Amino acid sequence: MGFLHYVRRYSLRDMTEFLRNEQRAPEECREGLEGKMAVITGATSGIGLETARLFARKGAELVLCNRNAEKSRLLEDELRVAFGCRVRTILADFSSLTQTKACARALLDLDRPLDILICNSGVFYTKRTYTEDGIEMVFQVNHLSSFCLNYLLRERLKRENRARIILVNSEGHRFALDGVRLDDLDWKKRGYTGLKSYGEAKTAQLLAMRGFAGYFEGSAVTVNAMHPGNVRSAIGENNGRLYRFIKKWLVLPSARDPAVSAAAILYLAASTDLAGVSGCFFNLTTKEKPAPHAADLDMLESVWNKSRELCALP
Repeated sequence: MGFLHYVRRYSLRDMTEFLRNEQRAPEECREGLEGKMAVITGATSGIGLETARLFARKGAELVLCNRNAEKSRLLEDELRVAFGCRVRTILADFSSLTQTKACARALLDLDRPLDILICNSGVFYTKRTYTEDGIEMVFQVNHLSSFCLNYLLRERLKRENRARIILVNSEGHRFALDGVRLDDLDWKKRGYTGLKSYGEAKTAQLLAMRGFAGYFEGSAVTVNAMHPGNVRSAIGENNGRLYRFIKKWLVLPSARDPAVSAAAILYLAASTDLAGVSGCFFNLTTKEKPAPHAADLDMLESVWNKSRELCALP
């Protein structure tokens, strides 16, 4: 496996398709969300914040899973006043497996079915960093947190037979041309870069998505992943002056409003056009072929089992 194995399977058309799709506007969702319960992780800024506002405007009841109590309180007040939204917060830092599992237990205790689950929390680090669990930060927050939540919720979701799960993924998965290096997830054998670690985590998430899609096959539950586009967000602001300078002058000038991503998430989460569609990757709302290493079914079981092991799941 590895770099050459995947490059040979990567056509020029596949490599350039996402650049064309990046310029498209998302499909418009005609459906409302009245009577639906939606869970959104990482809802206090960027894409998560705009998604929470849009879902509240569309009539959903919201459960927001955030790490910052004060920002969560202010957001709850805003959504109640502006939209009359029923909203509650579960405080959870997804860099902690203990808190991630506690969040899953709180969701299992909710007194009504879950209609939509948006796994949006994510981080970007330019320097190798580890969590309290001893796991590389980007891999844990961008992949293991959503894996852990969905794994622990899977039986309830299948029993309720209605949920749409959306993983906010990234075209950044294309940077991990070595695939998921299960022998070096802590990056002690390789030179660490932010793009490669981010790409590896998003690749693992895409592979796990296929596993969940298989688990839910035959039910009304669907799970899909989406690239939210180049939008203005606070991701990576933790990386110091040089990174912020590059982002300000090279990335943000062409970035779009995160409301564009929120509109795409709404379409994927609610449009009748996508009823029954599962296990797919979308660039906003355009279905797209992921990179070969993110669709390598030979790797799926290994990534799934390693994720269970790292999360200490049965």
